[in-house]
Amino acid sequence: MKTIRQMLHEKRPLLSVSPTATVYDALVLMAQHDVGALVVLEQGRLVGMFSERDYARKVILHGRASKDLAVSEIMTSRVLYVGPDDSVEGCMGLMTDKHVRHLPVMEGNTVIGLVSIGDVVKALLHEQQFFINQLERYITA
Repeated sequence: MKTIRQMLHEKRPLLSVSPTATVYDALVLMAQHDVGALVVLEQGRLVGMFSERDYARKVILHGRASKDLAVSEIMTSRVLYVGPDDSVEGCMGLMTDKHVRHLPVMEGNTVIGLVSIGDVVKALLHEQQFFINQLERYITA
């Protein structure tokens, strides 16, 4: 059973934004790195998450302007998270149950990564394919 820590080794470095950054600047960063969410850090401490969903539901639908709006005004401040030694299956269960697409990975009080639903599905599919290959080898041996 693969852990979140093992999955993080295959990911790019963590991207974050300050709560005082504009929503526009956060969107530019997300576009540059082709990601759907950012952790919001204040002096290295997790204070929220900012996602495309936050933007769509709290800016666009309310007719607000992203260049004049701080991330802190629309970020999700009640953040669920996983630990590095949690299982990928457990992470998938939490994401499914709580309807979230991104989870920060916390080690103590430090954010060490961010996993997306796509990362989790990819890891689970890879693990299932490994087991299928092992069973095929066993059957044909």
